[in-house]
Amino acid sequence: MKRITEIKRFVLLITVSFMGLMQSTFLLADEIELSGKVGIEQRYFINEGQYIDQLENTQASIFIEPELYVGWNNGSDSLIFKPFYRKDEWDDERSHFDIREFSYTHAASDWELRAGIRKEFWGVTEFQHLVDVINQTDNVEDIDGEDKLGQLMLNLSFVREWGIVDLYILPGFRERTFVGESSRLRGGLLVDNENVSYQSSAEDKHVDLAFRWSHSVGDFDIGSYWFHGTNRDPILTPVLQGELVTLKQYYNQMDQFGLDVQATIDDWLWKFETIYRKTDDDDYLAAQAGFEYTYVGVFNSNADLGWLLEYGWDSRGEGSEKSLGAPVQNDLYLGSRLAFNDMQSTELLMGIGADLSHNSYSMIVEANRRFGESVKASLDIRLMQSNNQYDPLFNVKDDDHLQFTVEWYY
Repeated sequence: MKRITEIKRFVLLITVSFMGLMQSTFLLADEIELSGKVGIEQRYFINEGQYIDQLENTQASIFIEPELYVGWNNGSDSLIFKPFYRKDEWDDERSHFDIREFSYTHAASDWELRAGIRKEFWGVTEFQHLVDVINQTDNVEDIDGEDKLGQLMLNLSFVREWGIVDLYILPGFRERTFVGESSRLRGGLLVDNENVSYQSSAEDKHVDLAFRWSHSVGDFDIGSYWFHGTNRDPILTPVLQGELVTLKQYYNQMDQFGLDVQATIDDWLWKFETIYRKTDDDDYLAAQAGFEYTYVGVFNSNADLGWLLEYGWDSRGEGSEKSLGAPVQNDLYLGSRLAFNDMQSTELLMGIGADLSHNSYSMIVEANRRFGESVKASLDIRLMQSNNQYDPLFNVKDDDHLQFTVEWYY
């Protein structure tokens, strides 16, 4: 109840602030643009749920993500507001509201100031984004880690001949979202969204800091950073509450150093990401590396066919307590991407990931095509296999599913 009240207060504060800003900003605006998307999503699970009380085979939801852009001062100043809402048929935890972006940007000739709620993505690899650390994962959207919650930040960016320097002040922390009891794609124990603790005495009000340098040198795009603050990955510990065992969330403090490199050489994309993370409980190295090779105009057509290969490694290894926090520690990924380059922007991505230590695998197929000027249809297929109970994939081994999504853009 307390958490719901805090969310309502947060939404009210943002709404009042937004209305005040809009009133003054509209008077100065050179450009006002309203866009966004509305969609419907249908999942079909091939097997029955692995755990009691999980939904059966179908799960539908609707979502909306509008975006308001206001620019003035000949584009030097701008404001973006992008809320997001999803209503799920069965899972109350997956029905959620978030402000993905609500930020002000001032752009000068050699520096930029960005303030507000934003999403900041770092990384170059396809199957795992090790270096992406700023935003918290929105785990109720999907388990692939691609969806992120908005993060309040102040970002000052300097453009120099020797690279771009970004300084970040991140006031406040957002806990990871987790699905509810009826949902699929979850573990056997539910994560308690009310039982949360922190290493920092400031708890979710801790101010995090980050520094990043990025530069392009010939064929190479390089980025490196240091992050100091609250770990985005919670430590989940079983606790007994009455007769029910749930998972308690604990967020410790960490220092993380990251490096990402991408080299574009002819039809090859070489990709590399690595991090070193240090906490009071542990310190480790992890890396993800691989390549993407593209056949341009395959079979004398307009289509491009790409082949992808990546390998993920984690120094915590396999077979110890530390490896419980390392879902990717000896994994190989193979994939293929087919872009038809037609008027409908038809694309097809297929990939398979194999855990070489646990002898498990997951397979994905993603296909999408545009219809007309404003409708996009997508079909996703995900298959998973695991026989090792210590493998993270074991928790969702019966959740093979198809997902069909239709989005209307305006």
